[in-house]
Amino acid sequence: MIDVAVLAGPPWAGTEETWEALAQGAVIAAFRHSPYGDLVDSQETIEVSVKLADDAEVQALNSAYRGKDRPTNVLSFPMVQRDLLTGLSNTDDGEVLLGDIILAHGVCTREAAEKGASAEVHATHLIVHGTLHLLGFDHEEGESEAEAMEAIERAALASIGIADPYAVEEA
Repeated sequence: MIDVAVLAGPPWAGTEETWEALAQGAVIAAFRHSPYGDLVDSQETIEVSVKLADDAEVQALNSAYRGKDRPTNVLSFPMVQRDLLTGLSNTDDGEVLLGDIILAHGVCTREAAEKGASAEVHATHLIVHGTLHLLGFDHEEGESEAEAMEAIERAALASIGIADPYAVEEA
């Protein structure tokens, strides 16, 4: 079972319930279209935390953990190594914190406007993207891994009714 906890900071419009539904759908879609799709229906509770923050908080985290003193659209902090994902059933209490995903409001809304998408649609894409990072995918390790990650993103987003975000960029 996948449990998604959402904390939406002040700059994020909408209700907590709206963001929780979007995040839950995005995380589950990412899992289902990844090699780890069977974990969605497992007995273990796999927890993913999604924080909707402001740019200043994301900039501070990006600086502290990645040495890049600027805000970015999404950060992911995995708590489980990729090679251990298949052994999640070996937990002591049946619960695993997979990791944290943090989105920057200003960056997200600017990018959404540039793409002609709503902030909710773009944030959903970023949560799918962040979830794949928690599952060990990395688009910076090479072109083939980036293409594989984008293919999963496209399939996951299509399954929840969101158009291919990369087609917009390429047009």
